Amino acid sequence: MGVVQVHVRKDALAEASLVEVPLTPLAEGAVRLAVESFSVTANNVTYAVVGDGFRYWDFFPAPEGLGIVPMWGHARVIESNHPDIAVGERVYGYLPMASHLDVRPGKVSPSGFLDTTEYRQPMSPVYNTYTRLAADPEHDPAREAERMIFGPLFRTGFLIEYFLRGEGWFGAEQLIVTSASSKTAMGLASVARQNSPDIRRVGLTSKGNVAFVEASGLYDEVVAYDELEQLPVVRSVSVDFAGNADLLGRIHRHFDAALAQSVLVGVTHIEARSTLGGGEPLPGPKPQLFFAPDHAVAFFKAHGADEGGKLVAAAWREFLKAVEGTIGIERLPGLEAARAVFLEMLAGKVDPARGIVIEP
Repeated sequence: MGVVQVHVRKDALAEASLVEVPLTPLAEGAVRLAVESFSVTANNVTYAVVGDGFRYWDFFPAPEGLGIVPMWGHARVIESNHPDIAVGERVYGYLPMASHLDVRPGKVSPSGFLDTTEYRQPMSPVYNTYTRLAADPEHDPAREAERMIFGPLFRTGFLIEYFLRGEGWFGAEQLIVTSASSKTAMGLASVARQNSPDIRRVGLTSKGNVAFVEASGLYDEVVAYDELEQLPVVRSVSVDFAGNADLLGRIHRHFDAALAQSVLVGVTHIEARSTLGGGEPLPGPKPQLFFAPDHAVAFFKAHGADEGGKLVAAAWREFLKAVEGTIGIERLPGLEAARAVFLEMLAGKVDPARGIVIEP
């Protein structure tokens, strides 16, 4: 019996292959997880695109020049050398595009544990934390697919709203969100509707996605990109998920001094998004990168693990109600399907109304 993994060439992401490697004896204090399910979303493509710069390739080692793309999903303990973790227990967390993963649980509590494997320690604890489903306030056995598809991105949206609300929305009365059909943008819009109802929510999206975004009911107004300049110029905060430098430039030029804050989410082409084509600075505020793991650490430090978890869970349940029926969930068996879907995502060929779950 071996471990099946999907290896991706770091310098040519469209080259991905299935590889089987032998299972090694389980280390003392370690736990072996069988990967049960994970989702493949555009978020996973981002992990691959910026893998070296943000160390996403370092979570699950692969041969030189190759990488294993991280996924969010569920796994079951099939072997345990840890006294507090039983065979058969299920967990949720950061998993490889693979069939198995060995972890070394530390800081074990009824709600979860950290993987203390040495090579993972330089990375954020947000990615090294595994929740034990038996005591997880976010877990709903009937909504596991939605959690994998939306959950990690929803949390980023939750943290963006928490940050902006903590800053008094920089005095703005309106939130401008690019790539409004993306799952992170929908999460942000949902939490803003719940916790900051006085802030008007405007979603920008491609013309082909306008109907999809409007149907979500999460925005006060949905505008196609080519109609951006028709928006009234009022004091606004923009949150850019699209990563399109030209679009960001149009937002800055249109709102100019009325733009109170410009937030960049995602990490592609940061320098290109900070200037116009000729290299001149954007009008209005300097765009600021939002790195969710750092904000997550600060949030849970402020509220504690239990209370913070309850706050996220409450907002998550409201979000689930809002997105009910907006996506069709597709369950695909096997890691070959994961490889194929990742390549589709990489090419931008997956409809936002599709939610894809892989069951290795």
